[in-house]
Amino acid sequence: MFETLSTLFTLPTLHRLGLGLWVSFSIAFVSIALSIALGSVVGLAMMSRFYLVRLAMKCYLESMRIIPVLALLYVLYFGLPQMLNVSITNYAVAIVAFSLWGSAEMGDLVRGALSSIDSHYRQSALALGCTTLQIQVFIIFPLAFKRLLPSLINLFTRMIKTTSLVLFIGISDILQVGRQIIEANRTLPQSPFIIYGLILCLYFVLCYPLSRYAKKLESKSC
Repeated sequence: MFETLSTLFTLPTLHRLGLGLWVSFSIAFVSIALSIALGSVVGLAMMSRFYLVRLAMKCYLESMRIIPVLALLYVLYFGLPQMLNVSITNYAVAIVAFSLWGSAEMGDLVRGALSSIDSHYRQSALALGCTTLQIQVFIIFPLAFKRLLPSLINLFTRMIKTTSLVLFIGISDILQVGRQIIEANRTLPQSPFIIYGLILCLYFVLCYPLSRYAKKLESKSC
């Protein structure tokens, strides 16, 4: 067992796993940043007074919920370049796919947070002479953000876990690197359990603190 560990966990191997983890995390981080920006617009559009705008956003949300993220990755990676006759890197495809999915989820979270604000806040602000813009910027948005934050952290956690799908389009994330290490050490029967077990622990170390922090924020906001 110790010989297996010493063979697997060399400095080059650990370095490769670290790079793979960074690839997974960077895709998740960029995607969640774009999802926050685009999802906020989607959430506001869901509350538009125009029916067609609300209908379009609802169709977008339901489409992203129905279509598997893996299918979206395949369509964007294999189908879109041939249709448009353009060259798109697999990293860019992953960012676009996860941002589309994350924006839909973020939009629904924003809509829910804004809808949860009681009307008496607005009425009290109007009674004090505040304008509609002042009410939105200084009262509604800060209150909504406080309620939105736990769900946003949970979405980031889901994004980190879902990025494991990028190995299917050839990105060297941590799972892809782990599989390559296992194939290079196929003479060691314990290598799949050890390598995938380590990857499981790394995902746990990344996601568990975020999950606990989200629960802590939820308990404070209640």
